[in-house]
Amino acid sequence: MKLTLVYTLIALLLYNCNMQKKEKETIKPPNIIYILADDLGYGDVSIYNSDSKIQTPNIDKLANEGMRFTDAHSPSSVCTPTRYGILTGRYCWRSELPRGVLRGYGESLLEKDRITIASLLKDQDYTTGVVGKWHLGLDWELKSEFIDSLGNSSVIRNQNGMITHMNGDWIDFIKEPMDGPLDHGFDYSYILPASLDMEPYCYLENDILTALPNEHTEGNDLDTDSYATGAFWRPGRIAKGFDFYEVLPRFVEKAKNFVASHANDEKPFFLYLPLAAPHSPWVPKKEYDGSSGAGQYGDFVQMVDTQVGNFLKGLEELDITDNTIVIFTSDNGPFWKPDYIKRFDHRAASMYRGMKADTYEGGHRIPFIVRWPGKVEAGSSSNYKTTLTNLIATTAEIVGVNLNENTGEDSQSILPVLLNDEKNVEVEIPIIHHSSKGHFAIRKGDWKLIEKRGSGGFSIPVTIEPKEGESIGQLYNLVTDPSEKNNIYTENPKVVDALLLELNNIRER
Repeated sequence: MKLTLVYTLIALLLYNCNMQKKEKETIKPPNIIYILADDLGYGDVSIYNSDSKIQTPNIDKLANEGMRFTDAHSPSSVCTPTRYGILTGRYCWRSELPRGVLRGYGESLLEKDRITIASLLKDQDYTTGVVGKWHLGLDWELKSEFIDSLGNSSVIRNQNGMITHMNGDWIDFIKEPMDGPLDHGFDYSYILPASLDMEPYCYLENDILTALPNEHTEGNDLDTDSYATGAFWRPGRIAKGFDFYEVLPRFVEKAKNFVASHANDEKPFFLYLPLAAPHSPWVPKKEYDGSSGAGQYGDFVQMVDTQVGNFLKGLEELDITDNTIVIFTSDNGPFWKPDYIKRFDHRAASMYRGMKADTYEGGHRIPFIVRWPGKVEAGSSSNYKTTLTNLIATTAEIVGVNLNENTGEDSQSILPVLLNDEKNVEVEIPIIHHSSKGHFAIRKGDWKLIEKRGSGGFSIPVTIEPKEGESIGQLYNLVTDPSEKNNIYTENPKVVDALLLELNNIRER
């Protein structure tokens, strides 16, 4: 009887060990979803701004289920450079585009041999996908008769000779672009070439146009008083049947299809979902008209919130929420002019000065939310200073990869912050901010130094030439002066010198 009991106990022990081993072997790394809103302000999200005239219950719910960062920043205050920084972990001013943005016919910005977040994860046996606004160039093929036209004065090049825009009539749209998402680590792509207000207005699926942009739109809301606001888009080539009001729902549906097709795979997946909203054109569907207190823009933000909720509900229905990291953020601050603040009594950038394109806080301080059930504490918040270039280092630590010295040079892992692993949380590396006009700023601790005077972006004045005896730059203590009202550059020469030295060291490395 005793011997039988011993055998039984041994059998149970072996069974439990085998089950634990099997369970360990079948647990796959987490799926990772990165949702990037376009021009969404820190103050637009109601959980960040109790005075917001916009309600975002789905984004708020995501924050309540994860960690909300209150001092997060985009590496640039405009579209293209931020996207480069997210995918590579490098500041875009290190690339061939040291300032400004690409247009829809611009050259591919991502270097051929550059490791991206997608290629890194693909090497770790992830299935990778991108659905949404690309805005990183595509290397379109030219028609044979226009191959020699690139020296034409109508071609727009930057200071490095990179083509940022050209004549769409020269392009042979029947041929696939020579460089696209599939060349940079993505297994699947469904993209809009650039911003929704820039031609060509069309979609590419796996680098192939779903319909040729052979028709023409005269543009919309081009009046100078409403330029780049309202339902604004520029004239240019458009695919037959392209509907500006259906772009956001289409992206979300395509993203849901990608997730559904890989939800039960043995391999985990990575989805980069860069929405084209609420960037102009502000095109909320009719059921959202008047739904907010911030006009057409606010209505569009609320549509974004509903679509985000629709997408997140899809994860629940597939029962993959528990093993999926969801990150939600924005590529830069909002395009929200001072007259809109007065008209609607809505501060899209909350208390922060400036707007999109500026080097002021309103240009780059953004909502940043991470949900990872069972790992990231629900309802938590962090004032850790982070920037969107940190994705690749954070993800590398999650999957157990060491980055080489030429990958993610400007990226720092925030995994210990997410896991509340205080003993391994590192001091934040200084964050570099870059405006649309190329004005640099550095943030370290409580201090923010801006090299030049003015916004460097859309806010007036853009640049101020200092008079004799005046400061040549700006210095703010963001703890005592978060709205950047009091420039204390001349009063703190030692702080200025130390920050300038650090800024130059980072730029030169």
